Amino acid sequence: MKIPETVAIIMDGNGRWAKKRGLPRSAGHKKGADMIREIGLAANELGIKKCILYAFSTENWKRPEDEVGYLCKLPGMFFDRYMKELMTNNIRVTFIGELERFPSDTQKVIQKAVQLSQNNTGLNLCLAINYGARREMVLGIQKYAQQVKEQKRENDLTIEEFSDYLFVKEEVDLMIRTSGEVRLSNFLLWQVAYSEFIFTPVPWPEFDRQCLIDCIKEFNERDRRYGGLNS
Repeated sequence: MKIPETVAIIMDGNGRWAKKRGLPRSAGHKKGADMIREIGLAANELGIKKCILYAFSTENWKRPEDEVGYLCKLPGMFFDRYMKELMTNNIRVTFIGELERFPSDTQKVIQKAVQLSQNNTGLNLCLAINYGARREMVLGIQKYAQQVKEQKRENDLTIEEFSDYLFVKEEVDLMIRTSGEVRLSNFLLWQVAYSEFIFTPVPWPEFDRQCLIDCIKEFNERDRRYGGLNS
């Protein structure tokens, strides 16, 4: 079975999963955080190089204040519980997005996890936090324009070079969205140009190791031609 190098997952359905069980939305988010641990370990064992998880979007600030407050506490709860296990399994933690909008305690927890695991050589478990693809591209364009203005480079940007100005330079091989919604929600719009997409009805709190394996099996059935033809 061919393993995709870079997998991105829109972790959707925590609130609906909780509501279906008569639980508060926070219970769904807590269960969803626990699944990050399970999928991270599974992805590492399977040999996936990078797994990018959509943890908090630039649009999530529109949610009720108490829910946003709980989401800001989740990284601390998650890393307190699972950081030792991630380190034991050689998993490297990284993040993309504009972390500075979060409370200082949340920033410190995430930055500590990044620092502790920076020399690990297994899976790159990348959390997209306060991330939006349109914002990512605008920031990249601004950075490039500033370099041209300062005469540090010519106005000759290529498609291949543009990735160097983004948070994520890799192209995504497999994009998964859980819980049945069929949209990208402003996630990695540049990087998924030739991704394979799988939209599963399984909510994120139930998306376990076997679900990931099933998605990879389906990925293997796809004919990736990148606009050309396979002989």
